[in-house]
Amino acid sequence: MAPEAKRALIEPAHTQISIARQCDLVGLPRSTYYYKAQGEGPENLLLMRLLDKQYTDTPYYGVRRMTAWLRSQGYAVNHKRVARLLQTMGIEAIYPKPHLSQSHPAHRVYPYLLRGVAITRVNQVWSTDITYIRLHGGFIYLVAVMDWFSRYVLSWAVSITMDVGFCLEALEHALEVARPEIFNTDQGAQFTSLDLTGRLAAAGIQISMDGRGRALDNVFVERLWRTVKYEEVYLKDYETPREAMQGLATFFVRYNEWRQHQALGYQTPASVYFSSNL
Repeated sequence: MAPEAKRALIEPAHTQISIARQCDLVGLPRSTYYYKAQGEGPENLLLMRLLDKQYTDTPYYGVRRMTAWLRSQGYAVNHKRVARLLQTMGIEAIYPKPHLSQSHPAHRVYPYLLRGVAITRVNQVWSTDITYIRLHGGFIYLVAVMDWFSRYVLSWAVSITMDVGFCLEALEHALEVARPEIFNTDQGAQFTSLDLTGRLAAAGIQISMDGRGRALDNVFVERLWRTVKYEEVYLKDYETPREAMQGLATFFVRYNEWRQHQALGYQTPASVYFSSNL
């Protein structure tokens, strides 16, 4: 059933069943039910689309270089405006490393465990990250969990905000498949949250976090985002969250089961992951 049809089944004024429970019953993500176009005007949304594309091409551009680039394209912007838009998108230059959130001062930051470690088997290391997905009238955020050895995407989720909820959703779906020895993230507030780190610790999983200014600590997920953008998002140019979710669902099946990787000896991530996981 399409999300719009599921939405129509939900009764906001229902006195006995909460909206959250109704969403669960009909299989509708709450982020989709509550979605409204983000509160930016048409001009800022256009600038954000341009910034997203340029960041994908030149992730080392900081605020001032992005400002200079927009001006060279004919847009009269100042660095304060560009800085605010990049912050809304969750983007920083990769030197320091790109973040889609800032760390929380009360959360523990774990050491990076993977420097010099050879990745030799599936479920040795998983990693996760968040990226910005543009829509015509707004935007959403995408999180994915990937196995490093096979490049297999174990799970993904979308949200209209960068809270920890959709990251936990993706983690739980991934843990239904298997359990890694090490789980690597950046130092964003979602990933340092007690909810997420506590879930990992309870499962006996070692926690690793990218070092500040280390652009390549989570390189496999960074490469995945570039593939997502160029082979799906920019080609489809989604109008709505529904279109984005449908397009991304198709993309990840194609990525896992059909897309051959040179680094995998021209095998697919799914074939490497499941043949190694027998």
